[in-house]
Amino acid sequence: MKTAIATVSISGDLREKLTAIAAAGFDGIEIFENDFLAFDGGPREVGRLAREHGLDISLFQPFRDFEGLPEPERSRAFARAERKFDVMEELGTDLVLICSNVSPAALGGIDRAAADLHELGERAAKRGLRIGYEALAWGRHVHDHRDAWEIVRRADHPNVGLILDSFHSYARKIDPETIRSIPGDKIFFVQLADAPLIDMDLLYWSRHFRNMPGQGDLDVTRFARAIAATGYNGVWSLEIFNDQFRGGSPGAIAVDGHRSLVALMDAVRRAEPSISVDLPPMPAPIAVEGVEFIEFAANESEAQNLAGLLGSMGFVHAGHHIAKEVDLYRAGDINIVINTEREGFAHSAYLMHGTTVCDIGLRVEDAGAPVARARALGAEPFEQPLGPGELQIPAIRGVGGGLMHFIDGKTELARVWETEFHIAPGTAGPDTGLSHIDHVGQTMNYEELLSWLLFYTTLFETRKTPMLDIVDPAGLVRSQVIENDAGTIRFTLNAADQRSTLAGRFVAESFGSSVQHVAFATTDIFKTAEAFGGTGFGFLEISANYFADLQARFGLDDAFLDRLKRNNILYDRDEKGGEYFQLYSALYGDGFFFEVVERRNGYAGYGAPNAQFRIAAQKRELRHKAVPAR
Repeated sequence: MKTAIATVSISGDLREKLTAIAAAGFDGIEIFENDFLAFDGGPREVGRLAREHGLDISLFQPFRDFEGLPEPERSRAFARAERKFDVMEELGTDLVLICSNVSPAALGGIDRAAADLHELGERAAKRGLRIGYEALAWGRHVHDHRDAWEIVRRADHPNVGLILDSFHSYARKIDPETIRSIPGDKIFFVQLADAPLIDMDLLYWSRHFRNMPGQGDLDVTRFARAIAATGYNGVWSLEIFNDQFRGGSPGAIAVDGHRSLVALMDAVRRAEPSISVDLPPMPAPIAVEGVEFIEFAANESEAQNLAGLLGSMGFVHAGHHIAKEVDLYRAGDINIVINTEREGFAHSAYLMHGTTVCDIGLRVEDAGAPVARARALGAEPFEQPLGPGELQIPAIRGVGGGLMHFIDGKTELARVWETEFHIAPGTAGPDTGLSHIDHVGQTMNYEELLSWLLFYTTLFETRKTPMLDIVDPAGLVRSQVIENDAGTIRFTLNAADQRSTLAGRFVAESFGSSVQHVAFATTDIFKTAEAFGGTGFGFLEISANYFADLQARFGLDDAFLDRLKRNNILYDRDEKGGEYFQLYSALYGDGFFFEVVERRNGYAGYGAPNAQFRIAAQKRELRHKAVPAR
């Protein structure tokens, strides 16, 4: 499989773009004309630079407003094309993209357009060049790939072919299955882009909101399957116009782009095995059975404070590592590890972020499979020297440079706790009802959200929920959930764009993206709250106004409402009668907190309507902490 990306898709000058694209593993580039025009060297130098980076120039684009013009505009269009052919020859590329005409002067008529393309094909053939015709979603007369194909078919020239773009087809709501009848050898090039579903002007939508396949709401896999079914064996390329990408790291965006293409074609291969896809084998997206552990990095004094907080929730000290300053705390099926080592990865994480979640362990069927798939997708595996008696646990780097380890039940990893820890026999604490980890909340800078969304959805067998705007008194926080059908893996990704928000403050104070909260599931929220009340647990105090409004919204009886209010429990109910209960710890450190939740009657959400009231309570707590004692 040959991959490419349009230079317009990432930030930087042309040299920086080429470096990032080559490092990400692409085979080629589309030279966007504006990038070429802004370059301080001629076309031969651009071609040389591309080849020095090991990149083909797969396409020169775009050539606008060509077909269907009256005279004298028609003659001028052919003259412009000849000059572009001169540039292409010096660049060392043989294919140019001609997008359907948007000029008010353009005349309609499929035969007229086909005749123009045939004549241009004749001129291109004399130079050994090819032309690809694409239907723009906002084209004046041609805005449907079916019409574009009919024009190419009638042009009937070996040097004239079709260029398909997922965004333009989906913007016009055209069924991609219509592509299957097009001969694969007449498809000269394929451009792919995803996008969130937004009802707006097509041109504005295209120029500002495209993203990588898998980051938006378009079914790019179905589009690619239809193309692959034609026998197309050319370049698969990305053309992404996105304001966020233009201001982001060119290296990171390029890596995301390559990952999205590899994952997309792997999905095509798995969805339609009869289609031949030239892609190295890799494990399927990984099914996660649950969260095996959460590991914190801390120093000795902060570890004592954290252990005290865990103890107030019913966790007991269950064991000490055989060779390191690492302690295990348990409640129900939840394993929390506190690492106070003064060397190694956890110590580095502590020096960078302070007390922080540095590692998440996931239970999977085969612990080696996630690392193998991660390697194929360009993620970074992790290893560090083993101490005496330690097991080699497969791991990769995750959000904020943290780690993600994988445990399975069919190898020696099934006994990792008994192997690596001195487990205290018969340890048991107060029964607070905690059972397992419901979800993990990760907070990041806004520009990182799409990247980590792609990381999770391409690596694991998961789906993303629609993006939500969470109201903070100081601004909005974008939130998106990654989860699987069984609910055994749930990550809430919260993106902060303003430091004044609680999420933004956390990212700033902890020096980067990290886990901001861990939610434990309970079988009985009231039993848990009452147990916490006798352990010294610090509840987040919720405004009385919230509970008064709750009664009005849901018609709760007085006794039930009083139990919620007395225990600072937030409540939500869905349209099917599912119920959700939440209580929160007071803030710890730079804004970390624990949550306890109970789901009843199939509730599948995360209490989004309560988020602004929880944030308001947490910000009140921060203000009170900031007031000096008299």
